[in-house]
Amino acid sequence: MTRHTIAVIVNDQPGVLQRVSGLFGRRGFNIESITVGASEEPGLSRMVIVTTADEQMLEQVEKQLYKIIDVIKVLNLSSQEMVARELALIKVKAEPNMRPEILGVVETFRASIIDIGPSTLVVQVLGESSKIEAMIELMEPYGIREISRTGVTAMIRGSITDGVSR
Repeated sequence: MTRHTIAVIVNDQPGVLQRVSGLFGRRGFNIESITVGASEEPGLSRMVIVTTADEQMLEQVEKQLYKIIDVIKVLNLSSQEMVARELALIKVKAEPNMRPEILGVVETFRASIIDIGPSTLVVQVLGESSKIEAMIELMEPYGIREISRTGVTAMIRGSITDGVSR
């Protein structure tokens, strides 16, 4: 079982996300993350799904996805060189005397503090999932109050495109 990042180009229609995620659930696959947004082609959306499967299981999911009428293209991004990023907001307990120490960690990760409260800070960190996990681990000793993550978004590196233009 390996982690896979899949791009699914779909018609921008109500209910498509439900049908795609339902397919994963019916097949017993866990979706680790899913992001959906407009694509470069008007009327189409790009879903980026991260899941864990072996090659045979992944092939079955791809075939089943193509059976959904609004699915235009399915691409296994993790089978090629890709760029992948995730955004996380981490609210951490931060009394004024601890803030310089926390700021040192934030600067090391090239993250930023986007909100300051009387006893908390909200840290924004952007990068690969491993960077997000490392930042969360380093913030835990200060007392994490809340975490919000976007999920992975990705595309193939270089001049190769997924060829969705109609």
